[in-house]
Order: sequence, then structure tokens, then C-alpha cells
Amino acid sequence: MGELISVNLAVPRHNPAKDTGVTGIDKHPTTEPVLVRAPGPKGPGLVGDQIFDVAHHGGDDQAVYAYAREDLDFWEAELGRPLTGGVFGENITTRGLDVTGALIGERWRVGEHVVLEVSSPRLPCGTFAHWMDEQGWIKRFTQVARPGAYFRVITPGAIRVGDPVVVEHRPDHEVTIGVTFRAVTLEPDLLPLLPPVEALPKAMRERAARRSAKKT
Repeated sequence: MGELISVNLAVPRHNPAKDTGVTGIDKHPTTEPVLVRAPGPKGPGLVGDQIFDVAHHGGDDQAVYAYAREDLDFWEAELGRPLTGGVFGENITTRGLDVTGALIGERWRVGEHVVLEVSSPRLPCGTFAHWMDEQGWIKRFTQVARPGAYFRVITPGAIRVGDPVVVEHRPDHEVTIGVTFRAVTLEPDLLPLLPPVEALPKAMRERAARRSAKKT
């Protein structure tokens, strides 16, 4: 069992990396309960959060973004600076859970009522690189392959810091967040594993199928 050690909401910042001009990647912890719900095709899954580049972020398949405190600790050592919960733009910071090893379609119960389903890994973008202000950040983040996980909301409700997180269901396959991330970035030989996994977003499965077909 794991726990939520931070629940994080956006503070809008200027974003020269995208045409939107504003980003919600800077997320700050809150101690108040936060309602989580399926946002539909656009928008955030946490009430009170904000997303500005709705063409690439948010929606049901990216309703909640989770990152492990253990992985933030790794990056603290690598970068030589403190990293607080929310600094990677994650909505929830967890402890005691292998986020990279989570299976696509795995379900987590957060607190008493909320159920989330693992959908896909986070892929680094220009906004993330600008925000972190580290040399070669996208390449470094990709090579380390600790991307964090997006979730869709199965059962809505309120969450707050300190809530327990229990893995309630693990599907019968071996495609994890880490495998998916490596497949779509540096290890295309893994791409054929993705199309059969129905819990992956449809667009990701279709891209994987097209790229796999080109290799054969």
C-alpha cells in the first residue's frame, strides 16, 4: 500500500515555449480536499487545477498525473537541488508505489472512494524543458525512463494528502508504464506490445500499430 504525500494544483505561469503563452505546469501542494472527476475530452481531472494547452494535455485519458516521491528523490540527487511535490507538474505525488512498474489498465483506490486507472506515461515536452531549465532535459528525462503515469477517473470523489493508495486490480499482461514509455521513445522494438493493450489511449495504440507496420 502507498499513500498520497502531496496533492497539487496549478499556479499559472508565463510560457514562452508554447503558443498558449500560459502554462499550468507549476503545481503547488494543497492541504484541502480536492474533487477528482472525469473531465471529458478537455480539461483537468482535479477541480481547481488548470490546463491551458488543451490540445496536448488533459481530457479523460490524462485526467490525473502521478509521480513517485522516490523518483523525485532520484532527480534531486541527479540535479543537486530540492524538488518539492508538484514540481514536475504532477497532480499527485505518491510514496510506496512503483509508478514506472504500474501496468496499463491497473486500478488504484485512493482514499475511500476514488478509483483511478493507469492509462499512459507522460512524454516530455518543450514546456517541461523550459520549466526545469536544465541542459538537455528532454534527453535526460527520456534516457532515465521514470516518466510518471497518467490516469483516467473510474470513480470520482474527493482526495487529500495522507490518503492511502491501494492497487485493487492488475490486468493480465506485462505492459507497464516503463515499457510503454521506452517503446514510444528509445526502444521501438517494443512497439508491437502496445496495440493489443485496450486500456492504452486509442491514439497511442494506433500510432504504435502504424510504426510497427513500417518496421516489417
